[in-house]
Amino acid sequence: MKKIGFLSFGHWSPSPQSGTRSASDTLLQSIDLAVAAEELGADGAYFRVHHFARQLASPFPLLAAVGAKTKRIEIGTGVIDMRYENPLYMVEDAGAADIISGGRLQLGISRGSPEQVIDGWRHFGYAPAEGQTDADMGRRHAEVFLDVLRGEGFAKPNPRPMFPNPPGLLRLEPFSAGLRERIWWGAGSNATARWAAKMGMNLQSSTLKDDETGEPFHIQQAKQIEAFREAWKEAGHERTPRVSVSRSIFAIMDDRDRAYFGRSGQDRDQVGFIDENTRAIFGRSYAAEPDALIAELKQDEAVAAADTLLLTVPNQLGVDYNAHVIEAILKHVAPALGWR
Repeated sequence: MKKIGFLSFGHWSPSPQSGTRSASDTLLQSIDLAVAAEELGADGAYFRVHHFARQLASPFPLLAAVGAKTKRIEIGTGVIDMRYENPLYMVEDAGAADIISGGRLQLGISRGSPEQVIDGWRHFGYAPAEGQTDADMGRRHAEVFLDVLRGEGFAKPNPRPMFPNPPGLLRLEPFSAGLRERIWWGAGSNATARWAAKMGMNLQSSTLKDDETGEPFHIQQAKQIEAFREAWKEAGHERTPRVSVSRSIFAIMDDRDRAYFGRSGQDRDQVGFIDENTRAIFGRSYAAEPDALIAELKQDEAVAAADTLLLTVPNQLGVDYNAHVIEAILKHVAPALGWR
């Protein structure tokens, strides 16, 4: 069995061809798609976070709204860029969203990805400490976030408070028990996957990672998952961690699917530089009739190794079409692969 959810980048564009022409369209359709996915039997509704872009940016209002509108489906992010975050304020937001959803929040965080603007986190009031990089800063913010999520008191109470305090040092509220174990790290390399394991976070691995061996993407990603699980075992954590991978997978069921994805031209891995120093490998997309799709996915070692699969969806094609995309995988592909 494998948990299957969707991952939306939340694009919008004023183009007449777009089904999401404004932020309002994207936000409201994101809620509707999560509701539809739950009705279809999907396990998760996840959303990307990108600043300074016509995409989803502030995740917690959306996650809280999805949590209020649904009953069962996991809700999460993939990922929040911790370089931009005030960890303590984020603890409060995350706790509130988790309580509203009844403990269904699965929060993906990371040090971030290539941005729309130069050093965008500086506009949010953050800068690395002397001798550190922005990646170091992101990981430091994550460490503070994880520490405070434990719910232990750390702040000295005012001896003459406006309202009565419980005894001892105070923690941030609202506290949501169990959320600390539902934090995921979006790792782009084997080293950061091992660091995530040491910190006791679950692993999110997307369709992009550092090209560390020159092997096909799915093999490198499977090795990353193996490295994560080995590091987790070495760290001595008691619980079993979760691992998700993201894929663009489209079952060709009708002429509409064929028109959109029948000639995608992305059925091979691609290699390029995401910045001047980082050579990355981008995983292929899958688009075929169900029988062919099943045969191709059986060869994907990373998908086989993960317990959770996030289907990246073309949100600008609208709620109805994306629900169709999700349903096709759940009904016509997943059972044959033993995922359902």
